[in-house]
Amino acid sequence: MGTPVETTNVIREDLRQSVVSTGRVIATARIELGAQVAGTVAEVAVEEGDRVTAGDLLVRLADDEPRAALAQAEAALEEAQARLRQLAVTSLPVAEQARQQAASALVLARREHARVTALAAQGFFSEARLDEASRNLEQAEAHGRSTQLQVDAARPRGSDHVLAMTREAQARRAVEVARAKLGWTRVLARADAIVLKRRAEPGDVVTTGTKLVSLGAGPLQIELQVDEKNVGLLAIDKPATVVADAYPDQPFQAKLVRIAPAVDAQRGTVQVKLAMDSPPTFLVPDMTVSAEIAVAAKSNVLTLPAEAVREANSPEPWILAVRDGRAERQPVRLGLRGSGRLEIMQGADVGDLAVLPGATTVVAGMRVRSAPKAPPAAPRAAPKDPGVPSR
Repeated sequence: MGTPVETTNVIREDLRQSVVSTGRVIATARIELGAQVAGTVAEVAVEEGDRVTAGDLLVRLADDEPRAALAQAEAALEEAQARLRQLAVTSLPVAEQARQQAASALVLARREHARVTALAAQGFFSEARLDEASRNLEQAEAHGRSTQLQVDAARPRGSDHVLAMTREAQARRAVEVARAKLGWTRVLARADAIVLKRRAEPGDVVTTGTKLVSLGAGPLQIELQVDEKNVGLLAIDKPATVVADAYPDQPFQAKLVRIAPAVDAQRGTVQVKLAMDSPPTFLVPDMTVSAEIAVAAKSNVLTLPAEAVREANSPEPWILAVRDGRAERQPVRLGLRGSGRLEIMQGADVGDLAVLPGATTVVAGMRVRSAPKAPPAAPRAAPKDPGVPSR
């Protein structure tokens, strides 16, 4: 009769090959925001998982000192601006009036000097009187030059005006610096993002560069580590079905957008990334997911269960075919590798029987007969506790 063995039939069906891997949800960009100045944390305005928009307040440091510095700088700016106004409204008109008076006095001194010089030549004035007239003329000329210098200095582009403008510009820059330092006490979101990590609490004393908040910005992606032996099957834009471990009944679609050019030698994997057109709202960075990437599909092909093919990963796979009541080793050529089933491209045809691995060792040449696959054993009932009476 032959040894009873479990067998399976070669059938035709549609077959889809896919690569399955696990990974995590990631944000396109991870932003680490830190303190630009040393200080004490006064407020942390966000919690982990919060969604923020560009400009939202995340962390505020104590700002008493920078506010006082800004007020001092603004007062210095007001003083510098007042000095500029004073030059235009008061100093320049006063200097112009003084110059005009000095010019009039110079005209009189010159006339007096000419008159005294003429009369002294005729003997009407002494040499002492002529010397006095000369000194008065020199003083009038010197005063005229002095008042002209004052007018020139007070005019636009004059030395006093340039100095006042320089001081006003310095004061304005000092205000900008003080305002910037005050701004550094407020850590703001740089883009629309989700808060990944809150790294500070009110009362913490932080130094320049201390990380305060981690943000995930940009569209979410799926990052997978795929066994390097499957990389040759992958291609950009291949579709994938993804399931989050936390929401197994809500699968969603994605597509492959990046294959890393290098292999992780420690793990023997290659990093790939999937993008989503419409990610579900429950997805958050670092969530664990499983993805099935469809790499190939065929219609109406010959298939067998993967367990029926021996040495399927070797260069020469084979099956134990049942022919004329005997087990016969039959080499086969494989094609697509689906989920639990393999495409048989050569070596078997529709309806052929192949021996499944079982408790009985079967070798080529043995007489065998096909037997139905035994149903799984029912779970054995637990023995009753003799110390507890049954009802």
